[in-house]
Amino acid sequence: MTAKAARSPRTIGSFALLTFTLLWLGFIILLPLINVLVTAFSQGLPPYLAALQTDDAKAAVGLTLLVAAIAVPLNAVFGICAAWCITRFEFKGKSLLLSVLDLPFSISPVISGLVWILLFGAQGWFGFLLRDHDIKIVFALPGLVLATVLVTLPFIARELIPLMEDQGTDEEVAARTLGARGWDIFFRVTLPNIKWALLYGVLLCTARAMGEFGAVSVVSGHIRGLTDTLPLYIEITYNQYDTIGAFAAASILAGLAIVTLVLKTLLEWRFAGELAASRRH
Repeated sequence: MTAKAARSPRTIGSFALLTFTLLWLGFIILLPLINVLVTAFSQGLPPYLAALQTDDAKAAVGLTLLVAAIAVPLNAVFGICAAWCITRFEFKGKSLLLSVLDLPFSISPVISGLVWILLFGAQGWFGFLLRDHDIKIVFALPGLVLATVLVTLPFIARELIPLMEDQGTDEEVAARTLGARGWDIFFRVTLPNIKWALLYGVLLCTARAMGEFGAVSVVSGHIRGLTDTLPLYIEITYNQYDTIGAFAAASILAGLAIVTLVLKTLLEWRFAGELAASRRH
């Protein structure tokens, strides 16, 4: 009787906490998602498909995928290099480098976009030089890529650093002792050991890149069909009272996020041990 009484509050508390968590997630995540889908299909399938077949919608989807396709590989290369430097070498300023690496997490995305305006805008530090050579950075694809790269910079590096620290250098040293060269060591030893954490970081980076709004809004110039990514297109369409068009585009963005979430979940389930090691500090 005593043991049952001792377990009862804990069971009730756990149930209440679980119920609150599920209800909160349903209210914050599932309810808005359901609302997007219901509104997008509120007038049936033909208006939904018609809204996605406009030239501006197609351009926004294509630009979103293009920006992500450029920004994510750049951050993957940087993330590997940064993780390699931080985990394989000791140098002054290492803690400062780690702090700077996390800076995009703490500053507003709008500030991340404004940085590039101040550098490459018409009145920016390098604006006159770009104007003289007819080079466009802001209000063009390069500006969108730079803004996205800055916002998503830490994702891949932060997945790799704990894992590479945990793994140590024993296998790489052994390969070097056996005569392997630098690139051979990387492709045959290092990369296979970090590949799943790298893929996990790429998935997170891709999801963030496709959904970025604040930074790209500052540098885009909102040129319809040219510099509007999918999040920007959704805002513009909604402000023009095209509810079906806005929510149809939002459903595409939500669908991309769900695909990323499913891949992330499968990856966590299949390689739970290695991914857990990548979060061990």
